[in-house]
Amino acid sequence: MNVKQDVEQQQHSDHSSDQYPQPPPQRRPRGFAAAAATAGGSGKGRKEREKEKERTKLRERHRRAITSRMLTGLRQYGNFLLPARADMNDVLAALAREAGWIVEADGTTYRPSSVAPPLAVAAPPPAPPPPHTQLAPFPVRSIESPLSANSLKNSSMKASLDSQASLLRIDESLSPASLDSVVVAERDTRGEKYANASPINSPECVEADQLMRESAEGEGDFAGTPYIPVYVMLPTSIVNSYCQLVDPEAMRQELRHLKSLNVDGVVVDCWWGIVEGWSPYKYEWSGYRDLFNIIREFELKLQVVMAFHECGGNGSGEMPISLPKWVLEIGKDNQDIFFTDREGRRNTECLSWGIDKERILKGRTGIEVCFDFMRSFRMEFNNLFEEGFITAVEIGLGASGGLKYPSHPERIGWRYPGIGEFQCYDKYMQQNLRRAAKLRGHSFWARGPDNAGHYNSRPHETGFFCDRGDYDGYYGRFFLHWYAQTLIDHADQVLSLANLAFEGTQIIIKIPAVCWWYKTASHAAELTAGFYNPTNQDGYSPIFDMLKKHSAAMKFVCYGPQHSAQESDGALADLEGLSWQVMNSAWDRGLAVAAHGTLPCHDRETYIRIIENAKPRNDPDRRHLSFFTYQQLTSVFMEREMCFSELDNFIKCMHGEVVHDVQA
Repeated sequence: MNVKQDVEQQQHSDHSSDQYPQPPPQRRPRGFAAAAATAGGSGKGRKEREKEKERTKLRERHRRAITSRMLTGLRQYGNFLLPARADMNDVLAALAREAGWIVEADGTTYRPSSVAPPLAVAAPPPAPPPPHTQLAPFPVRSIESPLSANSLKNSSMKASLDSQASLLRIDESLSPASLDSVVVAERDTRGEKYANASPINSPECVEADQLMRESAEGEGDFAGTPYIPVYVMLPTSIVNSYCQLVDPEAMRQELRHLKSLNVDGVVVDCWWGIVEGWSPYKYEWSGYRDLFNIIREFELKLQVVMAFHECGGNGSGEMPISLPKWVLEIGKDNQDIFFTDREGRRNTECLSWGIDKERILKGRTGIEVCFDFMRSFRMEFNNLFEEGFITAVEIGLGASGGLKYPSHPERIGWRYPGIGEFQCYDKYMQQNLRRAAKLRGHSFWARGPDNAGHYNSRPHETGFFCDRGDYDGYYGRFFLHWYAQTLIDHADQVLSLANLAFEGTQIIIKIPAVCWWYKTASHAAELTAGFYNPTNQDGYSPIFDMLKKHSAAMKFVCYGPQHSAQESDGALADLEGLSWQVMNSAWDRGLAVAAHGTLPCHDRETYIRIIENAKPRNDPDRRHLSFFTYQQLTSVFMEREMCFSELDNFIKCMHGEVVHDVQA
């Protein structure tokens, strides 16, 4: 019904109301009221209200995810200095200042009085447009502005969007509160007459667009960039449970392939469960000695991993390697030496950090058995250290060798993207928690959260991890700080002894990428893994400060997609955002940063993205990775010429060599 009809109807209703008074019109119920009216106050109505609440939460999370990506893009590609907890007021202020306006602390915004538009002398000034069509001045960035190719690409795309309606529209079902931080500008499709006034058509932007195209043409050309060594993980099955080299000739054949690719070196896991597998203090290194001699034949460098965890128990499909048999025997009588969840389920993947100072392993503590193993390795292969053949030692500190709690165990039932569970319910960790609560003066805090859900819960399904949940309350902050500090203290003690055993050798610590639910406020999966990194905390800085104290390098794990885009979107995952936070935080503290790829084969696009992250072109400090570790190669991989060719190009790009067919 148009405006004219509305007026006529209103006039008609005014005349008729004088003769026949009518009751006031009833407002149609909407939202929860409509659901309640339909259900008549029954149980069905309550279910509808609950569903509407969940839909509102989903819309709010979606809005926050969009806002987060906008802020990240402005910081990374636009060089906008936005605070960590920026809202749309900060964004509008930054955009106004960029456009030449003055924004005061109280929000007062105005143009600088000293700036006046130039007027032509010969011709009178044109009549101003109507007030509602006036356009604010928008200065064009110069070519010298420190923008990346992505930001230039974004600016060149704006011209094609001027004559289209905005892709983002306000949904009528959104609540007023959800509109507070969403700024949507919908252009009129008849605004083509202002296209010539757009700064996109200015000579400066045309020149910038040409610059962008030249940069895109050179994408993938990494000749002359810093040299990044590439290492390849060797399979875990090359040494059996009796510490014997399984197939020396097959090992030589695989090393020939790697040598032909100009790989710099290999990485070998040295398993505690194999070397000291049968009796305490009895170390068997013969299989590793034979393996190292073969690697030396091909003049490859070697990195070794002190693996204090089990292998193959998390659905990886690898050869199963357990903890030492004598440790498992102790665990039968005292199951509290293993990490334990709230339901009392034990996880034998690694020893609980609660026994780091408890002499229950045949008279030794958890820290002492690690030190004895490392010292035995150094004594056995001291000549290889002196020759420089062993270039670095990676210290396993937790689940899968990384610095994390075993909070996402597949064999207990966890499946991606579950939030996981806290692993602090063995009696030794509980004793530690009670001491911390008593020291804080709140003994009743000596407990784990009772509303943190289960392994496969989502954050919004729990009272602890949901938005404004208990994780950010007084008790929640106390518990999460204690939980994360226990992880840091364990690493601190082990690294102190590792520096004694491997003096003069680079020590490496592996940090896994727990990126699912990263776009939520609580970062629930990171919290259960031991990283106190919600949106209002920086959970990695204390870890990197501790690594800097020990001059250790940080190896970030998880390069390449492990899950489909649909799964990642449903899990509100953000691997790129987490990688940016972790790597830059480590670089800012002067740490050597490395990376570990988790898939044996990538496509070309993924390879280019890995290389660009390894040696960022637009980093003003020219920071880059110290080395890159590639996942172990399989026989199937070797048979695929496409993958083999892609890996060859990838290594050349990492080495900064000329590659002619990267974009073929």
